Amino acid sequence: MLVVVTYDVNTATPQGRRRLRLVAKTCKKYGQRVQNSVFECSVTPSDYLLLKHDLQELAELESDSLRFYNLGANYSNRIEQVGLQRHLPSDDIMMV
Repeated sequence: MLVVVTYDVNTATPQGRRRLRLVAKTCKKYGQRVQNSVFECSVTPSDYLLLKHDLQELAELESDSLRFYNLGANYSNRIEQVGLQRHLPSDDIMMV
């Protein structure tokens, strides 16, 4: 299933800037960045629960915001790209 994760972390303090880096690093473990503070994560249902748990543990919920958009398994017709694409579609073959 595809989950889009967006976040807004309060970076007014050094601790906030550290949280921002940790949130991004955690999201990178599960998916790929498609815009600043936006990740597309192709995950299993159990990985989705882990992702949510990990991010909620990092965030200060009084000052930060996390949003999860669950697009399900048949997501390809729900995404429309306009302009520069900054990532590879996760269902394409990637070669190094």
